[in-house]
Amino acid sequence: MLRVRCLRGGSRGAEAAHLIGDMAGRALSGWASRAFRNSSSSAAAHLPMDEPVHEHAHEECPVSAYNEWDPLEEVIVGRAENACVPPFTVEVKANTYEKYWPFYQQHGGNTFPKDHVKKAVAEIEEMCNILRHEGVTVRRPEPVDWSVEYKTPDFSSTGMYAAMPRDILMVVGNEIIEAPMAWRARFFEYRAYRPLIKEYFRRGAKWTTAPKPTMSDELYDQDYPIRTVEDRHKLAAQGKFVTTEFEPCFDAADFIRAGTDIFVQRSQVTNFMGIEWMRRHLAPTYKIHIISFKDPNPMHIDATFNIIGPGLVLSNPDRPCRQIDMFKKAGWTVATPPTPLIPDNHPLWMSSKWLSMNVLMLDEKRVMVDANEMTIQKMFENLGIKTIKVSIRHANSLGGGFHCWTTDVRRRGSLQSYFL
Repeated sequence: MLRVRCLRGGSRGAEAAHLIGDMAGRALSGWASRAFRNSSSSAAAHLPMDEPVHEHAHEECPVSAYNEWDPLEEVIVGRAENACVPPFTVEVKANTYEKYWPFYQQHGGNTFPKDHVKKAVAEIEEMCNILRHEGVTVRRPEPVDWSVEYKTPDFSSTGMYAAMPRDILMVVGNEIIEAPMAWRARFFEYRAYRPLIKEYFRRGAKWTTAPKPTMSDELYDQDYPIRTVEDRHKLAAQGKFVTTEFEPCFDAADFIRAGTDIFVQRSQVTNFMGIEWMRRHLAPTYKIHIISFKDPNPMHIDATFNIIGPGLVLSNPDRPCRQIDMFKKAGWTVATPPTPLIPDNHPLWMSSKWLSMNVLMLDEKRVMVDANEMTIQKMFENLGIKTIKVSIRHANSLGGGFHCWTTDVRRRGSLQSYFL
């Protein structure tokens, strides 16, 4: 039997804590303001003015999510507009399938096929409309020209896109965490989301940016030996990845939440230093569990191990979890999704067919699922979950399913423990 533990204090305790925090914050803010005026009034007169950060003592925090299945109220949905093929660097090569390497070599730094992107844009617009119809507030990142080349002291690159907010943003409680990322083509991806994040911050949300890696050559194994699928299997089994432990890096999509317990994999884009940074940052309220899979190309956990309810997880049969027994011992139900139906000739430049299980839960009894994947729809119906069907085949080609294309900003629920 699954055991669920509510944390002491519940919502009333949280409200009291917020009230005390607001009172202390106003006192500290007043003291700091007076001290600043007394010591630096002449300098302050020349500071540029921006929209002020207002007090929101009586307004509910706009950011709040503790798991993947509480009732969804607000979500960020990515954009396919201006999506560019990343340059074919060592970290991109390590995360893509060899049959697409000529595509990257030919088109790296240029836009994805325009007709394909146009269809993806239309699909995501329809997805947004359906989310709104289901009562969810939809927010979008800013359009950006990702073809512009940029240069740091350590590398130069063009950008990629702002299609997958799940990769870069993670909401834990009332905090938005910006992931540092690990691809050079995604170094400045955060800029598309900054206007939204600043708005949430002004309205009371916490905002944390993880340490930004330099992405110098030392972060990557420049001689990472991948030529075949067999090479990938051997390297993954040996725990060898293209990213080194030179500095912390992680994509937010390698983490998945279940209340006080958060699960993560070491992958091609998330190293142990990045995981340790998250562990220290979220302790002691949250516990980080490292899990692993028989996966030749680990990158992002949500098409391998997708938690869809309290004690209910989808586990990819092609990439079995090595620690699955600990979930079964905790009383969890492990559901095995059926083989995806996506045709072999459909381009998937950045992912596998298992995007079929990369679903978005609107609540415990509603799931957004691909309209073309009839077999997984049947699986959800057998689990007593209503399917909200949307077709995003062309959007899939850019590297994500419904979970990837979104970051849940606010879910109606409280912090609980589901993994005792």
